[in-house]
This record gives sequence, structure tokens and C-alpha cells, in this order.
Amino acid sequence: MPTMDYVLPLRWDDDGDLDELTGYLRGLSGLVNVTVVDGSPSPLFERHADRWKGLVRHVPPDADLRFANGKVNGVITGMRLARAEHVVIADDDVRYGEAELTRIDALLRTTDLVRPQNFFDPLPWHARWDTARSLLNRAVGADYPGTFGIRRSTFVAMGGYDGDVLFENLELIRTVRAHGGREERPLDLYVRRLPPDPARFWSQRVRQAYDDLAQPARMVLFLAVAPLLVAGLLRRRPRPILAGAALTVAMAETGRRKAGGRRVFPAVTVLFAPVWVLERATCIWLALASRVVHGGVRYAGRRLRTPAHPVRHLRRLPPSDRVLTGR
Repeated sequence: MPTMDYVLPLRWDDDGDLDELTGYLRGLSGLVNVTVVDGSPSPLFERHADRWKGLVRHVPPDADLRFANGKVNGVITGMRLARAEHVVIADDDVRYGEAELTRIDALLRTTDLVRPQNFFDPLPWHARWDTARSLLNRAVGADYPGTFGIRRSTFVAMGGYDGDVLFENLELIRTVRAHGGREERPLDLYVRRLPPDPARFWSQRVRQAYDDLAQPARMVLFLAVAPLLVAGLLRRRPRPILAGAALTVAMAETGRRKAGGRRVFPAVTVLFAPVWVLERATCIWLALASRVVHGGVRYAGRRLRTPAHPVRHLRRLPPSDRVLTGR
């Protein structure tokens, strides 16, 4: 394996998955230089330090970073410590193998940001539900994963990215674009992801819908679905509704077939596409109400108003060296 850095931002409230993550880090540390930036409460942090001593670099987020989105504090802390030019940023539920890391390293020789495709394994019912979102995203472009590969020099040149937003992955993508960086979206670069538990899945529905406020065309589309559905039901016209559901399934199947996706996405997942669209069409109204009534959506004990900034806004901002130097 070439020299690469791997940054894992972490904040846990319990250690139910500690053994599994430790096993993953043990294998990963033989492939890349791993930094775990741990914002967990003190007793958990100390337990992690004991388990991972000599295995990975284990540090808390830097004290000068006070972004509302704690993940960004972890990412920037890790990027400050990274020394390799090629860096993987990954959530704690992402599971890389040697082949995927090698592919990202190769792609980063000619691009600034690599955006892989996550897939859930194992695949309980709620992971099948959420997989439908990935398939629809693939049908019209690319999905938003829980991991990226990025050049450290690009990250330094753009001065990091804003952590006072909800959709931090989109903010990172747009900041790279705003500073002239090149993004690669290999639809066939599949990286395994562990599914959340059902309680966490349900807790994220409105918050994830709030992300669509950063993508106006997408937001308008989903805002229109519920009224059209209600109108069809009141007029007793099921055919347009059934046609819309069939179209959604067909789009999901298109996404599943792209770039060998049938290898990791079972056929049954496309049947969840109408369910996911109905969920998003409902939750987008709740997200919009949260924006109008409360000024934002709650996240980690705070309320965030901005899902992500437009590229045109980011282009107007000069790069800052404060984020990476701490000055």
C-alpha cells in the first residue's frame, strides 16, 4: 500500500460497537496511517485510548474548533495532523478494504476529491429502504457517501470548509468546486457501510430531508409530490399514482444497473423506492416548517439553519489559513 492518511471523526455515547470497530482499526492500521479524532465524553474517550494505544493515533478535536457540526471539527483536526498528500475521510460506520484504498490513492493522482459509492452490508429492512435513496441518486447522477478521498494540498489551499452547516458532505464538495478543484465520482468504487440501528434511522428522517433545502430544484420536486398525491386520491384517480410509483421503481433499477451495481444492491431494494419518495415528500414539509417556525433543525443539541452554502457564495469567500493552522 502507498502512504496514505485515514481520518475518522468519532463521537459515541455508548461503546456497544467498540469490539467491531477495534477489529476494523487493527486491520486498517496495517494499510494506512489512521487518526481517530474522538469527541466522545471523557469515560468513553479514556476507554478508547486504552483499547487503541499503539494501534492508531487517537486524539480529541482541537480546542479552537467550535463548529456546530462536530464532525467537521474532527475532520479538520485530523487534516491538521495528516502528513500524506492523499487522505481518506470516513465516518465510523464505513469499512474499507485494501482494494478500495488502492483505487482511491490512484484516482487522487489526477483529481482533488474522490466520491465513492457506499452500500449497506448487512441489509436489514431499514437499510433496504435507505438503499432506494442511493439508487435514485445514482439514476440521475451520484450518491452522497459517508466517505471521501481528498488531496491534503487542496484542503489546505481552500482553508478547510464551514462546519456551521448541517449537510457537511455537500459543503465539502461545493467548497472544492468553488476553489477550482476537480471531483471524481466513480460509480463502481463500492465501499461497505454498516447500517444504523432502527432508532437512529428514524431519528434522521427530517434532518436528512432538511439537506434538500440546499438543493432548490430537488426541494421543489419533493414539495410537489404530497399535494399531487392527495389530489389524485381525492379525485379517485389511482392510475397517475401507480404510474408515478412504477416510474420511481424503474429509476431505482436504472441506478442499480449502473457500473455493476447489481453486485452490491439486491433487486428487492428497488421496490422500496416509492416508499422512500413518500417519506421524503412528507419529511420535506416538516423540514421546511422547522426552518420557518424554529429557524432551523436541531442537531447535537443545537439548531442549524444552513444546510449548505451555494457554490457562488463560497467563491466569494477568500481562503483562510486559520482553520488548518489554528491562528
